[in-house]
Amino acid sequence: MRLPRAGAQQPTPAPGRALPKWASWPDEDLLELRLCDLGLHIAGTAVEEGVRALYANLQASGLRFRPHVWLSDEWFCPDGVAGIAIPFHLAHSRLMRLERSQMLEVEGGTPEWCLRILRHEAGHAIENAFGLRKRERRIQIFGDSKQPYPAHYEPRPYSRRFVVHLDGSYAQAHPDEDFAETFAVWIDPESDWRADYAGWPALSKLEYVDEVMRELRSLTPPKHRERTVEPLSSLRLTLREHYEARRAHYGVDHPSFHDTGLKRLFRSPSDAGAKSVKAERVIRELSDETARTVARWTGQYQYVIKAVIAAMADRCRHLELRSTLPKNRARLEFATLLTVETMKKVHSGRHRAAL
Repeated sequence: MRLPRAGAQQPTPAPGRALPKWASWPDEDLLELRLCDLGLHIAGTAVEEGVRALYANLQASGLRFRPHVWLSDEWFCPDGVAGIAIPFHLAHSRLMRLERSQMLEVEGGTPEWCLRILRHEAGHAIENAFGLRKRERRIQIFGDSKQPYPAHYEPRPYSRRFVVHLDGSYAQAHPDEDFAETFAVWIDPESDWRADYAGWPALSKLEYVDEVMRELRSLTPPKHRERTVEPLSSLRLTLREHYEARRAHYGVDHPSFHDTGLKRLFRSPSDAGAKSVKAERVIRELSDETARTVARWTGQYQYVIKAVIAAMADRCRHLELRSTLPKNRARLEFATLLTVETMKKVHSGRHRAAL
Protein backbone atom coordinates (compact mmCIF):
# COMPACT_ATOMS: atom_id res chain seq x y z
CA MET A 1 0.00 0.00 0.00
CA ARG A 2 1.87 3.11 -1.17
CA LEU A 3 1.06 6.85 -1.45
CA PRO A 4 2.96 10.04 -2.19
CA ARG A 5 4.86 10.94 0.93
CA ALA A 6 6.15 14.09 2.54
CA GLY A 7 8.31 14.39 5.64
CA ALA A 8 7.79 11.78 8.35
CA GLN A 9 5.66 12.75 11.33
CA GLN A 10 7.68 13.02 14.53
CA PRO A 11 5.99 11.33 17.50
CA THR A 12 6.05 12.83 20.98
CA PRO A 13 6.57 10.67 24.06
CA ALA A 14 3.55 10.34 26.33
CA PRO A 15 3.63 12.66 29.35
CA GLY A 16 5.86 11.29 32.08
CA ARG A 17 7.39 8.64 29.80
CA ALA A 18 11.16 8.82 29.28
CA LEU A 19 12.75 8.27 25.89
CA PRO A 20 13.79 4.62 25.47
CA LYS A 21 17.48 3.89 25.91
CA TRP A 22 17.74 2.54 22.37
CA ALA A 23 16.65 5.89 20.86
CA SER A 24 20.28 7.03 20.63
CA TRP A 25 21.78 3.69 19.54
CA PRO A 26 23.43 3.38 16.10
CA ASP A 27 21.66 1.19 13.57
CA GLU A 28 23.98 -1.79 14.04
CA ASP A 29 23.23 -1.97 17.76
CA LEU A 30 19.52 -1.29 17.34
CA LEU A 31 19.18 -4.08 14.79
CA GLU A 32 20.20 -6.61 17.45
CA LEU A 33 17.24 -5.68 19.67
CA ARG A 34 14.20 -7.96 19.67
CA LEU A 35 10.85 -6.50 18.65
CA CYS A 36 9.31 -7.56 21.95
CA ASP A 37 11.95 -5.58 23.85
CA LEU A 38 11.17 -2.24 22.23
CA GLY A 39 8.64 -1.46 24.95
CA LEU A 40 6.46 0.64 22.64
CA HIS A 41 2.98 2.03 23.20
CA ILE A 42 0.52 3.83 20.94
CA ALA A 43 -0.40 6.47 23.50
CA GLY A 44 1.27 9.82 22.93
CA THR A 45 2.46 9.10 19.40
CA ALA A 46 1.50 10.22 15.90
CA VAL A 47 -0.22 6.85 15.56
CA GLU A 48 -2.67 7.81 18.28
CA GLU A 49 -3.51 11.00 16.39
CA GLY A 50 -4.17 8.94 13.28
CA VAL A 51 -6.49 6.61 15.14
CA ARG A 52 -8.38 9.59 16.58
CA ALA A 53 -8.79 10.96 13.06
CA LEU A 54 -10.13 7.60 11.88
CA TYR A 55 -12.63 7.50 14.76
CA ALA A 56 -13.72 11.03 13.85
CA ASN A 57 -14.35 9.87 10.27
CA LEU A 58 -16.43 6.95 11.56
CA GLN A 59 -18.40 9.22 13.84
CA ALA A 60 -19.04 11.74 11.06
CA SER A 61 -20.34 8.86 8.92
CA GLY A 62 -22.82 7.96 11.64
CA LEU A 63 -21.19 4.64 12.49
CA ARG A 64 -20.87 3.43 16.09
CA PHE A 65 -18.13 0.99 15.08
CA ARG A 66 -14.63 1.73 16.43
CA PRO A 67 -11.90 -0.81 15.54
CA HIS A 68 -9.42 -1.47 18.33
CA VAL A 69 -5.73 -1.08 17.48
CA TRP A 70 -2.40 -2.52 18.60
CA LEU A 71 1.26 -2.52 17.53
CA SER A 72 2.72 -5.41 15.55
CA ASP A 73 5.32 -5.90 12.80
CA GLU A 74 3.20 -4.65 9.88
CA TRP A 75 -0.20 -3.36 8.82
CA PHE A 76 -2.90 -6.04 8.88
CA CYS A 77 -6.40 -6.91 9.97
CA PRO A 78 -6.64 -10.59 11.01
CA ASP A 79 -9.49 -12.74 9.72
CA GLY A 80 -12.47 -12.52 12.04
CA VAL A 81 -11.00 -9.68 14.12
CA ALA A 82 -12.61 -6.22 14.22
CA GLY A 83 -9.30 -4.45 14.83
CA ILE A 84 -6.15 -3.16 13.17
CA ALA A 85 -2.48 -4.06 13.69
CA ILE A 86 -0.17 -1.09 13.13
CA PRO A 87 3.56 -1.42 12.37
CA PHE A 88 5.80 -0.61 15.32
CA HIS A 89 8.05 1.77 13.39
CA LEU A 90 5.31 4.42 13.41
CA ALA A 91 5.46 4.64 17.22
CA HIS A 92 8.88 6.32 17.38
CA SER A 93 10.87 8.66 15.13
CA ARG A 94 14.10 6.68 15.67
CA LEU A 95 12.40 3.58 14.32
CA MET A 96 11.05 5.53 11.36
CA ARG A 97 14.63 6.47 10.48
CA LEU A 98 15.68 2.85 10.76
CA GLU A 99 12.71 1.78 8.64
CA ARG A 100 13.72 4.23 5.92
CA SER A 101 17.34 3.08 5.94
CA GLN A 102 16.31 -0.57 5.75
CA MET A 103 13.28 -0.39 3.44
CA LEU A 104 13.83 2.93 1.59
CA GLU A 105 10.51 4.37 2.73
CA VAL A 106 8.31 4.63 5.83
CA GLU A 107 4.92 3.11 5.09
CA GLY A 108 2.33 5.34 6.74
CA GLY A 109 5.03 7.83 7.73
CA THR A 110 2.96 10.99 7.23
CA PRO A 111 -0.37 11.86 8.90
CA GLU A 112 -2.21 11.77 5.56
CA TRP A 113 -0.69 8.45 4.48
CA CYS A 114 -1.26 6.84 7.87
CA LEU A 115 -4.91 7.88 7.88
CA ARG A 116 -5.44 6.50 4.39
CA ILE A 117 -4.10 3.11 5.45
CA LEU A 118 -6.18 3.20 8.65
CA ARG A 119 -9.32 3.84 6.60
CA HIS A 120 -8.44 0.89 4.38
CA GLU A 121 -7.82 -1.44 7.31
CA ALA A 122 -11.05 -0.22 8.94
CA GLY A 123 -12.83 -1.53 5.84
CA HIS A 124 -11.49 -5.01 6.59
CA ALA A 125 -12.32 -4.63 10.28
CA ILE A 126 -15.94 -3.63 9.75
CA GLU A 127 -16.44 -6.59 7.43
CA ASN A 128 -15.10 -8.85 10.17
CA ALA A 129 -17.23 -7.17 12.82
CA PHE A 130 -20.53 -7.69 11.04
CA GLY A 131 -19.82 -10.73 8.85
CA LEU A 132 -20.36 -8.78 5.64
CA ARG A 133 -18.32 -11.14 3.44
CA LYS A 134 -21.05 -13.79 3.66
CA ARG A 135 -23.74 -11.57 2.18
CA GLU A 136 -24.92 -12.66 -1.24
CA ARG A 137 -24.92 -9.17 -2.77
CA ARG A 138 -21.47 -8.45 -1.38
CA ILE A 139 -20.20 -11.58 -3.14
CA GLN A 140 -21.98 -10.63 -6.35
CA ILE A 141 -20.55 -7.11 -6.37
CA PHE A 142 -17.01 -7.64 -5.07
CA GLY A 143 -16.36 -11.35 -5.48
CA ASP A 144 -15.92 -14.25 -3.08
CA SER A 145 -13.54 -13.73 -0.15
CA LYS A 146 -12.66 -17.42 -0.31
CA GLN A 147 -10.76 -16.71 -3.52
CA PRO A 148 -7.05 -17.30 -2.72
CA TYR A 149 -4.78 -14.29 -2.48
CA PRO A 150 -2.35 -14.26 -5.42
CA ALA A 151 1.41 -14.23 -4.93
CA HIS A 152 1.33 -11.21 -7.23
CA TYR A 153 -1.09 -9.46 -9.55
CA GLU A 154 -0.91 -7.32 -12.67
CA PRO A 155 -2.50 -3.93 -11.94
CA ARG A 156 -4.61 -2.25 -14.59
CA PRO A 157 -4.18 1.44 -13.69
CA TYR A 158 -6.80 2.63 -16.18
CA SER A 159 -9.60 0.28 -15.11
CA ARG A 160 -12.76 2.05 -13.97
CA ARG A 161 -14.15 -1.03 -12.29
CA PHE A 162 -12.19 -0.19 -9.15
CA VAL A 163 -11.78 2.91 -6.96
CA VAL A 164 -8.41 4.68 -6.81
CA HIS A 165 -7.07 5.06 -3.29
CA LEU A 166 -3.77 3.38 -2.38
CA ASP A 167 -0.90 3.06 -4.83
CA GLY A 168 -0.47 -0.03 -6.98
CA SER A 169 -4.16 -0.23 -7.95
CA TYR A 170 -4.50 -2.15 -4.70
CA ALA A 171 -8.26 -2.65 -5.03
CA GLN A 172 -7.53 -5.04 -7.90
CA ALA A 173 -5.52 -7.47 -5.77
CA HIS A 174 -8.43 -9.40 -4.20
CA PRO A 175 -12.17 -9.00 -3.49
CA ASP A 176 -11.43 -8.15 0.15
CA GLU A 177 -8.99 -5.42 -0.88
CA ASP A 178 -11.56 -4.11 -3.34
CA PHE A 179 -14.12 -3.75 -0.54
CA ALA A 180 -11.60 -2.17 1.87
CA GLU A 181 -10.46 0.36 -0.74
CA THR A 182 -14.08 1.19 -1.63
CA PHE A 183 -14.90 1.70 2.06
CA ALA A 184 -11.83 3.95 2.45
CA VAL A 185 -13.02 6.20 -0.39
CA TRP A 186 -16.58 6.21 0.98
CA ILE A 187 -15.55 7.24 4.51
CA ASP A 188 -13.18 10.02 3.45
CA PRO A 189 -15.00 13.27 4.36
CA GLU A 190 -13.22 15.08 1.51
CA SER A 191 -14.35 12.54 -1.08
CA ASP A 192 -17.19 13.57 -3.39
CA TRP A 193 -17.43 9.99 -4.56
CA ARG A 194 -20.73 10.29 -6.41
CA ALA A 195 -19.25 12.98 -8.64
CA ASP A 196 -15.71 11.59 -8.77
CA TYR A 197 -16.87 8.15 -9.95
CA ALA A 198 -19.86 9.18 -12.06
CA GLY A 199 -19.95 6.91 -15.12
CA TRP A 200 -17.53 4.40 -13.59
CA PRO A 201 -18.62 0.78 -12.94
CA ALA A 202 -16.94 1.29 -9.52
CA LEU A 203 -19.78 3.66 -8.58
CA SER A 204 -22.11 0.69 -7.99
CA LYS A 205 -19.63 -0.62 -5.40
CA LEU A 206 -19.60 2.71 -3.58
CA GLU A 207 -23.41 2.82 -3.64
CA TYR A 208 -23.54 -0.68 -2.14
CA VAL A 209 -21.11 0.31 0.64
CA ASP A 210 -23.21 3.41 1.29
CA GLU A 211 -26.36 1.29 1.55
CA VAL A 212 -24.78 -1.22 3.96
CA MET A 213 -23.19 1.45 6.17
CA ARG A 214 -26.56 3.19 6.55
CA GLU A 215 -27.92 -0.13 7.80
CA LEU A 216 -25.07 -0.53 10.31
CA ARG A 217 -25.26 2.94 11.83
CA SER A 218 -27.30 1.89 14.85
CA LEU A 219 -25.42 -1.37 15.48
CA THR A 220 -22.52 -2.17 17.82
CA PRO A 221 -20.33 -5.15 16.84
CA PRO A 222 -20.05 -8.15 19.18
CA LYS A 223 -17.26 -7.99 21.79
CA HIS A 224 -15.82 -11.43 21.00
CA ARG A 225 -14.18 -10.04 17.87
CA GLU A 226 -12.03 -7.62 19.90
CA ARG A 227 -8.85 -9.69 20.22
CA THR A 228 -5.27 -9.02 19.15
CA VAL A 229 -3.08 -11.19 16.93
CA GLU A 230 0.73 -11.16 17.01
CA PRO A 231 1.07 -8.12 19.27
CA LEU A 232 4.54 -6.59 19.41
CA SER A 233 5.17 -7.98 22.89
CA SER A 234 4.96 -11.54 21.49
CA LEU A 235 7.42 -11.12 18.59
CA ARG A 236 10.87 -12.59 19.35
CA LEU A 237 12.66 -11.72 16.12
CA THR A 238 15.43 -9.16 16.25
CA LEU A 239 15.03 -6.06 14.14
CA ARG A 240 17.78 -7.40 11.89
CA GLU A 241 15.91 -10.66 11.33
CA HIS A 242 12.69 -8.74 10.76
CA TYR A 243 14.21 -6.58 8.02
CA GLU A 244 16.14 -9.42 6.41
CA ALA A 245 12.89 -11.36 6.06
CA ARG A 246 11.06 -8.37 4.59
CA ARG A 247 13.77 -7.64 2.05
CA ALA A 248 14.02 -11.28 1.07
CA HIS A 249 10.30 -11.28 0.35
CA TYR A 250 10.86 -8.72 -2.41
CA GLY A 251 13.97 -10.35 -3.88
CA VAL A 252 17.31 -8.76 -4.78
CA ASP A 253 19.23 -8.12 -7.98
CA HIS A 254 22.85 -8.53 -9.05
CA PRO A 255 24.66 -5.17 -8.68
CA SER A 256 25.18 -4.87 -12.45
CA PHE A 257 21.49 -5.47 -13.29
CA HIS A 258 20.94 -1.86 -14.45
CA ASP A 259 24.33 -1.08 -16.00
CA THR A 260 23.31 -1.16 -19.68
CA GLY A 261 20.58 1.46 -19.30
CA LEU A 262 22.67 3.68 -17.05
CA LYS A 263 25.60 3.72 -19.47
CA ARG A 264 23.25 4.80 -22.27
CA LEU A 265 21.88 7.71 -20.22
CA PHE A 266 25.07 8.89 -18.49
CA ARG A 267 28.74 9.25 -19.41
CA SER A 268 32.04 8.03 -18.06
CA PRO A 269 34.30 10.67 -16.41
CA SER A 270 36.60 10.78 -19.43
CA ASP A 271 33.71 11.63 -21.79
CA ALA A 272 31.66 13.90 -19.55
CA GLY A 273 33.54 17.20 -19.51
CA ALA A 274 34.10 19.75 -16.78
CA LYS A 275 30.46 20.97 -16.55
CA SER A 276 29.03 17.54 -15.86
CA VAL A 277 27.60 16.50 -12.47
CA LYS A 278 27.55 13.21 -10.66
CA ALA A 279 24.82 10.94 -12.05
CA GLU A 280 24.17 9.60 -8.54
CA ARG A 281 23.29 13.13 -7.39
CA VAL A 282 20.89 13.63 -10.31
CA ILE A 283 19.12 10.36 -9.55
CA ARG A 284 18.71 11.08 -5.86
CA GLU A 285 17.40 14.60 -6.54
CA LEU A 286 14.77 13.21 -8.92
CA SER A 287 13.99 10.18 -6.75
CA ASP A 288 10.73 11.12 -5.01
CA GLU A 289 9.11 12.94 -7.92
CA THR A 290 10.02 10.28 -10.47
CA ALA A 291 9.02 7.37 -8.21
CA ARG A 292 5.53 8.82 -7.83
CA THR A 293 5.22 9.29 -11.59
CA VAL A 294 6.41 5.77 -12.42
CA ALA A 295 4.18 4.26 -9.72
CA ARG A 296 1.17 6.05 -11.18
CA TRP A 297 1.84 4.88 -14.74
CA THR A 298 3.05 1.34 -14.05
CA GLY A 299 0.87 0.43 -11.06
CA GLN A 300 3.93 -0.87 -9.22
CA TYR A 301 4.63 -0.42 -5.52
CA GLN A 302 6.86 2.52 -4.64
CA TYR A 303 8.96 0.13 -2.53
CA VAL A 304 9.92 -1.72 -5.72
CA ILE A 305 10.54 1.51 -7.65
CA LYS A 306 12.65 3.06 -4.89
CA ALA A 307 14.65 -0.14 -4.58
CA VAL A 308 15.45 0.19 -8.30
CA ILE A 309 16.37 3.86 -7.83
CA ALA A 310 18.68 3.06 -4.92
CA ALA A 311 20.37 0.29 -6.90
CA MET A 312 20.80 2.59 -9.90
CA ALA A 313 22.28 5.38 -7.76
CA ASP A 314 24.72 2.93 -6.17
CA ARG A 315 25.83 1.68 -9.57
CA CYS A 316 26.33 5.25 -10.81
CA ARG A 317 28.58 5.89 -7.83
CA HIS A 318 30.50 2.65 -8.39
CA LEU A 319 30.92 3.33 -12.13
CA GLU A 320 31.65 7.05 -11.49
CA LEU A 321 29.06 8.02 -14.11
CA ARG A 322 28.40 11.70 -14.87
CA SER A 323 25.41 13.55 -16.31
CA THR A 324 25.65 16.22 -19.02
CA LEU A 325 21.87 16.60 -19.50
CA PRO A 326 19.84 19.75 -18.81
CA LYS A 327 17.54 19.28 -15.81
CA ASN A 328 14.27 18.96 -17.74
CA ARG A 329 15.73 16.47 -20.18
CA ALA A 330 17.32 14.51 -17.33
CA ARG A 331 13.94 14.33 -15.59
CA LEU A 332 12.20 12.98 -18.69
CA GLU A 333 14.89 10.52 -19.72
CA PHE A 334 15.43 9.23 -16.19
CA ALA A 335 11.67 8.66 -15.79
CA THR A 336 11.72 6.67 -19.04
CA LEU A 337 14.73 4.64 -17.98
CA LEU A 338 13.29 4.03 -14.53
CA THR A 339 10.04 2.74 -16.05
CA VAL A 340 11.99 0.33 -18.26
CA GLU A 341 14.24 -0.86 -15.41
CA THR A 342 11.30 -1.27 -13.03
CA MET A 343 9.34 -3.40 -15.47
CA LYS A 344 12.49 -5.37 -16.30
CA LYS A 345 12.85 -6.14 -12.61
CA VAL A 346 9.20 -7.14 -12.31
CA HIS A 347 9.25 -9.42 -15.35
CA SER A 348 12.59 -10.97 -14.40
CA GLY A 349 10.81 -12.77 -11.57
CA ARG A 350 12.88 -11.08 -8.90
CA HIS A 351 9.92 -9.03 -7.75
CA ARG A 352 7.04 -10.42 -5.70
CA ALA A 353 4.24 -8.12 -4.64
CA ALA A 354 3.61 -8.19 -0.91
CA LEU A 355 -0.05 -8.93 -0.28
